[in-house]
Amino acid sequence: MLKLTKKKKILLLIDLLLTILLIAGDRLSKYYAVKGLKDRPAVPLIKGVLELNYLENHGAAFGMLQNQKIFLILIAALILIVICYVLLMIPEDKKYIFIHLLLSLLSAGAVGNMIDRLQNDYVVDFIYLVIIRFPIFNVADIYVTVAAFLLVILFLFYYKEKDFAFLSFGIKKKYREMK
Repeated sequence: MLKLTKKKKILLLIDLLLTILLIAGDRLSKYYAVKGLKDRPAVPLIKGVLELNYLENHGAAFGMLQNQKIFLILIAALILIVICYVLLMIPEDKKYIFIHLLLSLLSAGAVGNMIDRLQNDYVVDFIYLVIIRFPIFNVADIYVTVAAFLLVILFLFYYKEKDFAFLSFGIKKKYREMK
């Protein structure tokens, strides 16, 4: 059975509070997008570069998987379960603080868009990069994209394979030997 030390409990509480704060930021941005942009023309912020443009997205990123609400909610729930498992298992070492932060960011993005799907059957998107005709996105999408990108960078250049031995089932003895 997993024993949670005081330090681990504090780290998990910080993860939870950060995730809640980030979700609140996403929810607030979507609230203002609905109030200020729905049924209105796009609002240019930087002409020809960036504008606010309301969109109800019934799919996933880039409009894929249209009208697959249940599937998308299940995927988000699965991702959240994996994140919780990793956060519970991750060692308390300082070198894993980046993982805590990025998994909180990733969780907030997943939950932010899942709330939209549960409430509305669609996700509110409103940020449009006109200059590159990038699909319209939202704050939760930024969280997920930034977290995923930085996690890949960390996995490639900062962490070593042995740093993730804690995720291996039944290899605890090997992990202790590597420390």
